[in-house]
Amino acid sequence: MIDPVGMVLGAVTDRPLDLAAHEAAVGDRRAGAVVSFQGVVRDHDHGRAVTRLEYEGHPSAEAVLREVAAEITADPAVYAVAVSHRIGPLEIGDVALVAAVSTAHRAAAFDACARLVDEVKARLPIWKRQVFDDGTEEWVNCP
Repeated sequence: MIDPVGMVLGAVTDRPLDLAAHEAAVGDRRAGAVVSFQGVVRDHDHGRAVTRLEYEGHPSAEAVLREVAAEITADPAVYAVAVSHRIGPLEIGDVALVAAVSTAHRAAAFDACARLVDEVKARLPIWKRQVFDDGTEEWVNCP
């Protein structure tokens, strides 16, 4: 069911994320485009080998996620948004962020999905701990 702001699926969770479920959630008979994005844990960062990550979220993270989704769905071209971020320990290849947007036309869908991902990354109070192959670690986006 679509809520009043057009966000049909959204969560901050410690469970694996399902891209297909997010794409299906934004399905709309009016939509000529569904654009989606997966943020995947990679094995390197700034020339250093990464072995694993851990995401830690503030209790307000899901509310912030909903605020961002509401802003994107305020665009009259956007029919629906689904966005989720994973927290907890993740391995290389795991999906950390999933976003999907539906619109009438592809250009608007690509634009809206890019704005959604950029705003989530900029505003979501989630911090990332990277563990490197030499045993050192680093916190990213930590205030």
